[in-house]
Amino acid sequence: MAAASELRPGTTVRVEGDLFRVVEAARHMGSAQQKGLVYLKMRNLRTGALVERRLRPDEEVQEVELERRLMEYLYTDGEAFYFMDLETYDQVAIPAAMIGELEVFLQPNQRLPVELYQGAPVSVVFPETVDLRVVSTAPAIRDKESHVYKPAMLENGLEVLVPQFIGGGDIIRINVYTKSYVDRVEKRG
Repeated sequence: MAAASELRPGTTVRVEGDLFRVVEAARHMGSAQQKGLVYLKMRNLRTGALVERRLRPDEEVQEVELERRLMEYLYTDGEAFYFMDLETYDQVAIPAAMIGELEVFLQPNQRLPVELYQGAPVSVVFPETVDLRVVSTAPAIRDKESHVYKPAMLENGLEVLVPQFIGGGDIIRINVYTKSYVDRVEKRG
């Protein structure tokens, strides 16, 4: 058990039978007449829904330790994504709702950490950024302008806004969670 005031982003807790990952934790000190509060923004690991809670700083929450295993993504059947445990070669089915809109970043044979609770998968840990090739984009209007953005189609089918100097064939870094351009990794050949 952990006090609400000790919770930090990234901590996994059990609340009302469900597992949640703390996304944000803010503390409000309160005044002489009103006690302080801890404001938590948490993501339900089963459904992916964001939930906000207010707790007293001394209120106890059950902290959960997750096991993390490296697994290889194999395929999907539309309802679940199948991963193979690299140690035991067992296949694990992960419901599509657990991966959600991050599905576009899954590539066959990609290795990702999968978090397990009591032997059952509860989340797939995606990297913060991925490098993808630009398949097509409009020609630059002004080459030197980096604050003017244009749409670009990436190799995984995702369309993002990129600066004018990015061209077809360039490899760019994309933030997985915001689906936005971060940096150019490699200029086309």
